[in-house]
Order: sequence, then structure tokens, then C-alpha cells
Amino acid sequence: MFEALEKLGYGISLSLEPSNLLYAAIGSVLGTLVGVLPGLGPVTTIAVLLPLTYHAGSPLGAIIMLASIYYGAMYGGSTTSILLKVPGEAASVITCIDGYQMAKKGRAGPALAIAAIGSFIAGTVAVCALALVGPLFAKFAVTFGPPEYFALALFGLSLSATLSGGSPVRGITMVLVGLLLGLVGIDTITGVERYTFNIMAITDGIDLVPMLMGLFGVAEILHNLEEKSRGSLLSTKIGRLFPSRQDWRDSSGPIARGSVIGFFVGLIPGGGAILASLMSYTLEKKLSKTPEQFGHGAIAGVAGPESANNSAATASFIPLLTLGLPGNAVTAVLFAGLLIQNVQPGPLMLVKNPDVFWGVIASMYVGNIMLLVLNLPLVGLWVQLLRVPSWLLSATILLIAIFGTYSLRSNFADVTTLMLFGGIGYLLRKASLDAGPLIMAFILANILDTALRQSMLMGDGSLLIVLQRPMSLTILLIAAVILTAQLWSHFGRTRHRAVPSEG
Repeated sequence: MFEALEKLGYGISLSLEPSNLLYAAIGSVLGTLVGVLPGLGPVTTIAVLLPLTYHAGSPLGAIIMLASIYYGAMYGGSTTSILLKVPGEAASVITCIDGYQMAKKGRAGPALAIAAIGSFIAGTVAVCALALVGPLFAKFAVTFGPPEYFALALFGLSLSATLSGGSPVRGITMVLVGLLLGLVGIDTITGVERYTFNIMAITDGIDLVPMLMGLFGVAEILHNLEEKSRGSLLSTKIGRLFPSRQDWRDSSGPIARGSVIGFFVGLIPGGGAILASLMSYTLEKKLSKTPEQFGHGAIAGVAGPESANNSAATASFIPLLTLGLPGNAVTAVLFAGLLIQNVQPGPLMLVKNPDVFWGVIASMYVGNIMLLVLNLPLVGLWVQLLRVPSWLLSATILLIAIFGTYSLRSNFADVTTLMLFGGIGYLLRKASLDAGPLIMAFILANILDTALRQSMLMGDGSLLIVLQRPMSLTILLIAAVILTAQLWSHFGRTRHRAVPSEG
């Protein structure tokens, strides 16, 4: 524990360097902004800004800025959820339920304040836990061989297919498409081209950054341009900002429980902030002595979910940094950001890039302080930004995406990839298909392919070695149980709806 705290102190010293503080401030402001603006989430923003980090002065500064955007959006998303009943970020959907009701009753100030303070407390708790748990994860993962990595990649694919929301069958379909796209290019072992169709631009494989920017950035712009209705600004005043003593008593328990729930859910690849906030809200309603108040302005319905989604956002960095396993769409984009900076996330990151590991973790605490200072006094400004015309915002983002993509390699083929996947992403949105599993499968495809080949070499051509090693077998069994349970639940619900009720 003392060693971890000492390393965390080292990380804080790095994060307090003027350049890194500037990156954290820029990311925090941008994150809050994209959280406030409905339809413009952290995935879109980070994907669009990825090319800019290529020219950053240091890998640490670039990743600090991207990470700040992520947890900054967790903060900002609560503002429009409470004032307009329009979630600025997907994880803030649950906050709409009671937050907006509090605002209608003239209690928008306490709702906004408890959301910001709860997020700060949860983020601080998660950062401290991250400093303790992260190195343990890394030491454990160092013992992994190719069979364990093969099993871990399958585990990640099973989670991304079933926990991304919607039908698990659709999730599995998107995973298979992602795996196919991830195998495009020259086989690293045989040197044979795979699925390139003699197209020179994809001989080295499909570039991840234009693909991300297209699927999330351009597709989101096209989707938002179809949205005609925007939330109307709340006519009542925000009122007194700070919570009363009763508000504190009602919120302290939910904040503590939300912080713990969010942290453990965030550790699970595929879990994410949305699941954490939903679990927190459900738990608080069950534990409450007055459950009938939930849905009508219960402050616990704001404190718990907001704490949970921020804690989960921080905890999701553990599987990313220590296992090299992106747990959701945002960390998948951050994975690409690390690769752009020549930083390989995984068990050896603590050895090869300890400054990036500890600097990023410590910057989250610094960023939480910045966000607390930003969110409370500037609520009025954030709300006024909702008046920016959507066409102007969309055009600006599209220009940044195009110029940013071209600047990476000065290759117009990358812009073609951007637009192609922008169209594909738009069609996926129209078909209610989630691009998250596709991206995670695309990233894991190379890990899965390499680990499979190495495992078979270790097993003299047999894949039974994966089943003969206790750790890889355990991981595979857990993945199988999760996948089977999700499919059983889905088809069970389908059959239940299909059977007509008697009488």
C-alpha cells in the first residue's frame, strides 16, 4: 500500500507540471462541454481529436487530455439531464428521472451541486483504489502466456457482445464483423495478404483512427442532423446552489454506495458507466424508506447514479492500462490514443512507461478538482451554449475530423476511410446496431490471432493447451457462462412475449 501511495505521489508530481496541468484543463473544459451538449458524447470528441494528439509534446500530456475529456463528460452530462431532461451523455440518462423533477420544483441548484460533489467524491475514491488495484492487476497479468491471452480476448469479446445493450445476437454479429475487419491486411506470420482484394490502401490493414472517427464522429454528426427537436430551456431559476443538511443526510449513503458499485462495475470489461448508474439507482430505490419519492425528485436518485458513473469511468482504466483490454467504446478510442503515442497498454506498461501509467492516474484526481471548480460556478454558461445552432457545431466538427485525419499521414486514402466508415456508422445507427462491439473486436482481433497461433505452437498444433491450463480454462468458463446466460435471458424474454396470455 505504501509503495502504491509513493508511486501515486510521483504521478501527482508529474501531473502538476505546467504543461500537463494545461492539458488537463483543456480536456476538462472540453469534456464538460461535450457532456452538456446533447448528442455529442466523449467517444465522438475523443475520436475526432485523436489526430491532434499525434503532434502533442509528450505522450503523458496527450493521454491526460483525452482522459480528462472522458470523465469531464461524466460531470457535464448531468447539467442538461437536470435542467432540460436531455442527457448530454448516455450515462446520465438515469439522472434525468429525479434530477429534472427536482429542477421543476425549484431545487435545480441542490441537484446540480450534489451531482458535482458526488462525482468528485466518487472520482477521488476510485483514483485511490485505482492506485492500489492497478499494480496488482499488472503483476497478475505478467504471468499470462499465449493461452491466457487467447482466453482473455475471448472473454472480452463475449462481454462486449452481451453487455453493450440491446440484443446479444446483434452484439455477436457486430463482434464477428469487427473480427473480420481486424484481420484485413498482411498476415504477420505467413506474409500472405488477407481480404485486401488487391487494394493497396489496406495492405497494412485498416487504419484504426480514421475508422474510429468515421464510426463515431461522422456518423454521430449525420444522425444529429436528423434530430429536429431540441430541449427547451428551463424557465425557472436555478435557485439556491448548495444542498441543505437534510440533502446531505439523504445523499451521503448513496454517494458512498455508488462509488463502490461504480468501481467494481468499471473493472469489468463491457460493464461501463451506464450499467453502474442503473444498478446504483435500483439499489437506492430498494434501500430507501420512501421509495415512492423516486421518480418525483428524490435527491438520492441523483447522488447515487452520478457517483456510480464517475467511479466506473475511472475504474475502466484498470483493464485498459494493465491488461490492454478496452472495456467499452471510450476506452477503445483511448487505446488508439496510446498506440499513436507508441505506448503499448498491458502488463508491461508499468515497467516500460511508468510515467504515463502513474501520471494518468494522478491526473484524474487533479482533473476532478478542476471539474468541481468548473461545474458549480459556470452552470449558467453551459446552459447558454445549448443555443449554438446544431448545423454550425456539426460543420465545425466535420472539418476538424477531415483535416485531422489527413494530417496523420498526409494520405487522402485515410479521408476516404473516414467517410466510408462514417456512412457505415450512420447505417448502423439507423439499424439500431451498436458500433462499440465492432470496435472492441477490431482491436482484439490481432491479440486473438497472435495468441491463437502462439498457443498452437506451444501445444504442438493442438489448441487443447488452452483447456489444460487452469487460468485460461477458468477465463473461458466464465466467458461461456456469461454468454450463455445472456442468450438464455434474451430468448427466454422473446418466447415469453411470443406466447399469448390466456383468457
